[in-house]
Amino acid sequence: MKKIPSLRLRLLVWLLLPMSAFVAICAALAWRHAASVADYVQDHDLLSSAQVLSDRLIWQDDTLSAVVPPSALSLFASPERDQVFLSVTASDGRLLAGTPHFPLPASKPAKDAVWYDAQLDGQPLRVVLIRRSMYELGGSEQVSIAVGKTPRSRDAMLLKLWWPNVGYLLLALLLAAALATLALTWELRPLMWLSRQLRGRDPLHLDLQLDAQGLHSELRPVADTLNAYTEQLREHAQAQRRFIADAAHQLRTPLALQATQIEFARYTRAHRKDEDWQDRRADMDRMWQQMHASNRRLVAVTNKLLLLAQAEQPDAGAGLEPLDLRESVLQVLEQLAALAERRGVDLGLEAEDAPYPVMAQAALLDALVSNLVDNALRYTPAGEGRVTVALLRESDGAVTMQVDDNGPGIEPGLREQVFERFFRAASDTEGTGLGLAIVREAARALGAVVALEDNPRDGRGLRVTVRLAAAAISSPAPASA
Repeated sequence: MKKIPSLRLRLLVWLLLPMSAFVAICAALAWRHAASVADYVQDHDLLSSAQVLSDRLIWQDDTLSAVVPPSALSLFASPERDQVFLSVTASDGRLLAGTPHFPLPASKPAKDAVWYDAQLDGQPLRVVLIRRSMYELGGSEQVSIAVGKTPRSRDAMLLKLWWPNVGYLLLALLLAAALATLALTWELRPLMWLSRQLRGRDPLHLDLQLDAQGLHSELRPVADTLNAYTEQLREHAQAQRRFIADAAHQLRTPLALQATQIEFARYTRAHRKDEDWQDRRADMDRMWQQMHASNRRLVAVTNKLLLLAQAEQPDAGAGLEPLDLRESVLQVLEQLAALAERRGVDLGLEAEDAPYPVMAQAALLDALVSNLVDNALRYTPAGEGRVTVALLRESDGAVTMQVDDNGPGIEPGLREQVFERFFRAASDTEGTGLGLAIVREAARALGAVVALEDNPRDGRGLRVTVRLAAAAISSPAPASA
């Protein structure tokens, strides 16, 4: 698995990325603003210098002449030692003053003052060109005055204007990074505290209960989820320990009895004599019968314990599907018909000859029905008993199963206790005490509701009602001819 970098580093990166983009945008805008200011100052100085030159144009002996005063060039004095070039030309192209071959525009500008970029002897220039009309008695003449300057001082001014702003932005970015690192370290302390809580717990003891009060609201669901998960693990572990304890408790007696019977059989076979073998034969037959009964009880307890453990699983109710409750009841009644006949109990079903679809799982539904009917048969008096299973359709679509018997019933004060493991309302009845516990867990897994009440059918006995959610069962398609 790819190693994930530090959460603090990732959060810091996500914080600094937009801030860096913001700083870059601000730096670009500051550059544009500084450039506009530097261009304005440079163009203003060029225009001032050109206007000073225009004021020094004079007529002398009917000839126009230009004098370049020092004040016209003093505007460009700077540590960067820019070069300044001048050009004063008459309307006929005569150079009155300045540098020959000065880069002038090809056409006359329409405005009185025009700024443009040019090159002279390979050097970049910023140039301003103004025009002035010189009047004299003989007429007038249009004079063009151009002043060009290298941009070194302009570039230096641009950096002076721009760099302090960028420095402040970078300083703010570094300060934000330092404060964000400190803040993240401070705010991530609850995670470290949560980690210490987890490390301080014994992994062999599922008593973990994280304190979510000291966590941020975003971290509380994590602690609550861990607590819920630990609680599920604890319940699962307790169910396993309970199963092991119940199995050990219930299997200890049959296994000890079988060991004693087997040891007795080995002893008898080793020490018997031919003359007294016939006398011991009846004892041996009785012992084998007892061993067979003990083995049947051992198998029954083991099967019920495994079924109970299966029903107690958190995902026992997963994979529910539409099943016919009537068909399941018929299969159970067929399986228990021999027990009912042996005990002389009238076992019957009251239901319509139609499917009773419910949402269930086949194994759990069979366990629920068979344990209810088996429990009713065992607690119904032999020879005069009656057990009736009735299926009803409710108005809201649910399906109800009622199991009635005319046995001794269960006192109202014991009806919650009978669902506990190994509880038996009557000690003189054969059973494991797990039947109703299995019924409760199977009903829970199927989302069903189980209720105990007096049997109104016979005036005595017990009625167990199970309410299950209905489901639609599609009818089979007709076979093609």
